[in-house]
This record gives sequence, structure tokens and C-alpha cells, in this order.
Amino acid sequence: MHELQKRKSYIEDMLSPFEAIFEKLEYLEESIKILDEEEGAVFLQDIQRDIKLLREDIEDLEFRHLLSEEMDKNNAIVSIHPGAGGTESQDWAQMLMRMYLRWAEKHHFNTQIVDIQPGEEAGIKSVTITMNGPYAYGFMKVEAGVHRLVRISPYDANKRRHTSFAAVLVYPEIEEDISIDIRPEEIKVDTFRASGAGGQHVNKTSSAVRLTHIPTGIVITCQNERSQHKNKATALKILKARLFNLSLKEQEDKIKGIIGDKKDIAWGSQIRSYVLQPYRLVKDHRTGVEVGNVDAVLDGNIDEFIKASLKKRKIEV
Repeated sequence: MHELQKRKSYIEDMLSPFEAIFEKLEYLEESIKILDEEEGAVFLQDIQRDIKLLREDIEDLEFRHLLSEEMDKNNAIVSIHPGAGGTESQDWAQMLMRMYLRWAEKHHFNTQIVDIQPGEEAGIKSVTITMNGPYAYGFMKVEAGVHRLVRISPYDANKRRHTSFAAVLVYPEIEEDISIDIRPEEIKVDTFRASGAGGQHVNKTSSAVRLTHIPTGIVITCQNERSQHKNKATALKILKARLFNLSLKEQEDKIKGIIGDKKDIAWGSQIRSYVLQPYRLVKDHRTGVEVGNVDAVLDGNIDEFIKASLKKRKIEV
């Protein structure tokens, strides 16, 4: 019965956007007739605005049609790790973090930084972000992989060109009704004082939590919440997502091991290059899509890359 209810909900979710678009289209068809009437021209701007909004709805629907895999509707858990190169790569990891946060904001997703390790001089050593919203994982899954930056380093006194790498890992948040067996004796729990921002409270109490899953060696840290209980709950949720991905061997093969930590964060394994010097271009190596407006991309305008990757993925599957 539960599976039937889930299937019904899935079909309704697929059909309701189509119904909404047809209703808007019928309304627009009636509205356009007003333009032929006396004084009808005063409604022209409103109708043009409604047409623009309808076009955006249709593009969004086309986007979502590409998302039909089992976990696509789920929230996403995104981790970013710099490659070798110290401050330069850590700064690049932080730039990627900002890019994804801005992208999520444009899509009205709720984001939360559940753990962040700042670099010594600049940038970040790692970050884990949750993105909550419809199809967050479906969109973000194609961003998993190595991202390469080429630029004149702001940390090099000789103004030389540097190449930096960072890895993006993406997991679906697992629903409660999916069974993932995590036995208490398999988890080591450590608590410590949070190192990030948060006022005096986080510095006075051991609210941060680190979970180590002994059989796999997976370590999850969460220090965002003021409550140790909430941090532990969030860390368990992320651990559950990681373990679920490990269990999906067939899916891992399909995406060539990107979800696991199997690829070196280095030359030759990148999915996308962001070049700021000697020219300005962002190129996706899987699809061949190129965008010259690098600033817009780094500000979160990455839908063109995501859509092309999803289309290619759909064809290959």
C-alpha cells in the first residue's frame, strides 16, 4: 500500500505542472483577445510579463523531465574538497562553494552549511552543505567530479598562472522509509567545541559531533547547530546517505565512480575547466558546452551545464 501511495504521489507530481501550464496558457489566450478591444493596449505589458513567466515555467518543466531516476526528487548533500596546492586550491574550493550556494538561492532551495573547515590563510579545507528542495539531488548529481581553475594567482607575488583542482561529491538525502542498517556499536561518537562562527555559546560547550563508521571508515562531522543532539541527528542523516550510496554498486558503475572518493583530484580527471587567464572561458569536458561569461558562471549561472549533462546522461542510459 505504501509503494502504491508513493507511485500515486510521483504521478501527481509529474502531471500537476503540465496542468498548471495548460491553465496559464488558456488564461493567456483569453487575455490576448483583450488587446483587440478598445483601450486594450494598456494590458500589453502585463501580458508580455505573463508570457515571459510561462516560458520560464515551460523551460523549468523541460528541465525536470530529465530527472526520472529513483533519487532525483530527494534533497542533496554536497561536499567540496580542495586538491593539492594549499591556499590556492583551498581558495578555489571556497569559490565553488559560493557558486553552488548562489545557484541554490536562484532555485529557491534552502541550504545549510553543516560543516566547514577553513584554510589557514584563505579558502576552505572542506565543506558539507545540505540543499533542500524538489529535485535538488537530480540537478546536483551531474556536478559531482573534479573542477579545474586556471588563473593568475592572487597569492603569488610573481603573478604566475596557477592551475587548481577541487572535487565535488554529491549524495541524495535518504528518506526515513529506506532501510539502512547502522548498528550503534559500529559508530564511534566524538564531541568537541565548534570552531566556526556562532558566538560564545559554541566555544563553551562541546556541541560539535564527529561520527566514525568503523566498518567503512567514513567520518562525518557536524558543528552547525547549537545543540549536540541536533548535530548528531544531522551527522547520522549524512552518514546514512553515504552508506546508501556505497550499497548502490550498479549506480556507482553507471556514473564511473564519481560518487566515491575514487578519482584523483588532479589533471586529466576534471569534468569542467574554468579559465580566467590567458583567456576567459568555462568548458564542460563531458558535453563540450562553453560559456564565455565566467563571472556569471561563478555567480551561480550553471543551468546550461547541468541541463546539457542531464540530456547526455539520459541518452547514455
